Amino acid sequence: MRVIVIGGAGYIGSHVAQELLDRGHAVTVFDNLYSSAREYVPSGAAFVHGTIMQSEELTEAIDGHDAIVHLAALKAAGDSMHVPERYASANISGTINVINAARRTGTDRLVFSSSAAVYGEPQYLPIDEQHPTDPSNFYGYTKLQIEGLMEWYSRLGDLRYAALRYFNAAGYDPSGRVRGLEYKPANLLPVIMEVAAGMRDELSIFGTDYDTPDGTGVRDYIHVSDLALAHALAIEYLEQHNRNLVVNLGSESGLSVRELLDTARKITGKAIPAREVERRAGDPGRLVASSQLARRELSWEPQYSDVQTLVQTSWDAYRR
Repeated sequence: MRVIVIGGAGYIGSHVAQELLDRGHAVTVFDNLYSSAREYVPSGAAFVHGTIMQSEELTEAIDGHDAIVHLAALKAAGDSMHVPERYASANISGTINVINAARRTGTDRLVFSSSAAVYGEPQYLPIDEQHPTDPSNFYGYTKLQIEGLMEWYSRLGDLRYAALRYFNAAGYDPSGRVRGLEYKPANLLPVIMEVAAGMRDELSIFGTDYDTPDGTGVRDYIHVSDLALAHALAIEYLEQHNRNLVVNLGSESGLSVRELLDTARKITGKAIPAREVERRAGDPGRLVASSQLARRELSWEPQYSDVQTLVQTSWDAYRR
């Protein structure tokens, strides 16, 4: 199949492009290189430099492809609360451009990078797809609005889509082929790696008095290669079943801040200084996914999302 990966030079996108190549698809990466680099595009993929904000060049790039994977977005939740206009433009307007270009070219299958941020504060755990959606930041709102747009376009035309609600992506390609480090990371594991590599002075631990086994926050971490596999399976699902799909992608097992930090200290052999600070407003103590629907519908099984592999593959990437 001919697949265009929009945002395919970024951290997640480059892993998705590599997985698609491994499965025998012809891959084109379309990226503006705002938070990535040309050398991060996997060998064997074609590359088009462009932006989803320019409809004409986007349409030209999509034309001739059988499916689209759309990962291009701004994603800093905190930043979205201060400059919502940037997120509305890049995420919502940009995706409208993608969908309209797909309609113009007759490309009727779309896999969309959504987020667990659509759920907001957890009302129960683990979070499944039936959990109420009430985003607590504007970034999550943009993702939820895009899901609604895709549903309407699907009702009114031939579009079939899969919305993949990520939890916390982490780790790097175990084979070492994908080498692009995440751009300006804000998530826990890459920040720990930057401290270990001497790129930051210390780690801040936000809250140590949660109702969790060690007092620190617990999150669901999914290895980026497991995430990439789900995208490939979603494309095949849309082709085989011709119906839409909305699924969580998580490991279903939470890891605490201290658990990740202690594992990183052992694997890297570095002290990794850490400072305990106050909780951040709105941070829940525990956030864990149910991914049973993805397992059932996609026959998807995470292979690399244990704490040792998450940390080891991250450290291997940072050492390189």
